Amino acid sequence: MPELTESSLAAIRGRAELGALRRGIEKESLRVTPAGILARSRHPVELGSALTHPHITMDFSEAQLELITGVHPSAEAALDELADVHRFVYSNVGDELLWATSMPCMIGRDDNIPIAQFGTSNAGKSQTVYRNGLSHRYGRLMQTISGIHYNFSVPETLWPAIAASRHQAPDRDFVTRAYFGMIRNFRRYSWLLVYLFGASPAVCKSFIRNADSGLAQFDEGSLYLPHATSLRMGRLGYQSDAQSSLHISYNSLAEYAGTMFGALTEPYPPYEAVGVEVGGGYRQLSTTLLQIENEFYGAIRPKRRTRSGERPLEALYGRGVEYVEVRCLDLNPFLSLGIDADICRFLDVFLLFCLLVDSPPDSRAESESMVNNQLVVVERGREPGLELTDGGVGVPLVAWAGRLLDQCVRVAHEVDAATGVANHVEAVELQRRKVDEPELTPSARVLNALRQQRVPFFRFAMNQSAAHRGHFEERPLSPERHKELTAMSEESLAAQARMEASDRETFEAYLKRFLELDIPRPVTR
Repeated sequence: MPELTESSLAAIRGRAELGALRRGIEKESLRVTPAGILARSRHPVELGSALTHPHITMDFSEAQLELITGVHPSAEAALDELADVHRFVYSNVGDELLWATSMPCMIGRDDNIPIAQFGTSNAGKSQTVYRNGLSHRYGRLMQTISGIHYNFSVPETLWPAIAASRHQAPDRDFVTRAYFGMIRNFRRYSWLLVYLFGASPAVCKSFIRNADSGLAQFDEGSLYLPHATSLRMGRLGYQSDAQSSLHISYNSLAEYAGTMFGALTEPYPPYEAVGVEVGGGYRQLSTTLLQIENEFYGAIRPKRRTRSGERPLEALYGRGVEYVEVRCLDLNPFLSLGIDADICRFLDVFLLFCLLVDSPPDSRAESESMVNNQLVVVERGREPGLELTDGGVGVPLVAWAGRLLDQCVRVAHEVDAATGVANHVEAVELQRRKVDEPELTPSARVLNALRQQRVPFFRFAMNQSAAHRGHFEERPLSPERHKELTAMSEESLAAQARMEASDRETFEAYLKRFLELDIPRPVTR
């Protein structure tokens, strides 16, 4: 494993910009009835338009909220905004609960899962058709699994120091290369995040449709694996046989764009068999392996804000990477927001480590090893003596995790010294305790709660969901903040109405234009 060099640490030493790292949070949660059944109600109009609201939208299902913060210079500010959005949601969903765990509630058949509707504008229709495509390709049940996405970027004023430490100019191309280096390292070491923050070692029996799931019976209503960490990130979660053969290279923007380009433009025979427009309705956006960029299941994504009508890959190819999106975090059912400041601070340090340490090129063989390491940690992460593979050599998870945390704490010391607080080192040491004492991991705590409370997974999740609602109801929004969020919802509805009234082209013409990637086909090796 590459080691942090003194010059790498010197690049951030004493830099006040470390107190202005930028992060935002996206949290998915299912709306459920007081009986714990997936809500069949429409997205509440009081929450505004899911198409245009900046903070409240839907993911796959009409019942799957996605709550989004803005970009903030501190973890506390991001979490405060997320808490306010939660309070507003609870004040507008009647007696419904937000499901506290990543693995779903009682759902029933696939057709019980309502696909999200985004209105009659061409942009809104395309969102729903995309989700129709997901349902045909992967089934609706898998799409109800929820998680937390963590968006992270380095302040622009910090890049010159980082570039100087590598004797390079701090231009846009350097920033993009640096972010891709961060992503390569993140993929190598993200198994550690699955171990530390995985909180889905068990599922309700109602979720399993396959008798050969490989799970053991925990009790009459629950299935599990005894040393599992995050079943959400494994074979039960966002996995795809179709995508398993797809190697996306992160060695450069050109290689990334090239491998994504083919998946977005070349027909895939099994999806050709599904069809696009069938019987007067749209089953999917296209017959390519990926309908759009977001369909690719990755633990981290390079991102850039898009302009109106612009595809994510076009934005990246034209203007480079602006931030990264971390996608491997479970909802922690013991936390009212599913995430807390210590998790955020550790993620900041971990991502800085991935940025600063040497990042060799990736390969298909290494990607396969990364995937295998993740699956091993997903299913057996807390198993005593467990080994992972690093460069073809078996390495004890505990030893490798210890070395990674040793490197992270060096970064944390620099952040704390520059910001004048000691909470980043403390956040790293909290995670080290989980390596030394696996019973402290969220996954172990979930299983211990089921045993101690003598309840199945479903009842545990229900109890936590009700407790979280109570937490926010005891701490309501101020009248001023409630008024502000209400106005935001009303404006989002008006914005959607304006979009619907201004559409002039047919959906067929819109879709054809939308699917055309306006970049030259990149050359890949």
